[in-house]
Amino acid sequence: MRKSRAKKRILLPDPKFGDTLVTRFVNCLMISGNKQKAFKIFYNALDLVKKNETIDEDPLVVWKKSLSNIMPEVEVRSRRVGGATFQIPMPVRPDRKVSMGMSWLINFSRKRSGKTMAEKLAAEIIAGFNEEGGAYKKKTEVHKMAESNKAFSHFKI
Repeated sequence: MRKSRAKKRILLPDPKFGDTLVTRFVNCLMISGNKQKAFKIFYNALDLVKKNETIDEDPLVVWKKSLSNIMPEVEVRSRRVGGATFQIPMPVRPDRKVSMGMSWLINFSRKRSGKTMAEKLAAEIIAGFNEEGGAYKKKTEVHKMAESNKAFSHFKI
């Protein structure tokens, strides 16, 4: 590599909960630089999670549990060996694990049916908390793919 690695930027904690993970999630949720709108969507989604009668925990704890349920442990990476391309299962770095979980949660909540983005996000958070929904299904698919390609794990990168 010619250039040095980019430095990690320090995120400021969010104003309501004082958590940098929330800020990171809101940055992923944000479109066209509308951070205030993204914060509003996230906080409204947590309010909707709080109003849900099936869950009697703190909404931030529910969101974190949902995110940890969605984060993958292993993934498959392509590797070319002797003219053939193999899908090799690899453990996921902790930072990448979080970013993958966040992007899956946001993407599947955008695809959901509902009126507002806050409602869609709240529904996906609750589904992830209960180990169901699109994002959780994506995690299980990735794990199944890694399990089925376990025979090629000796080709590790």
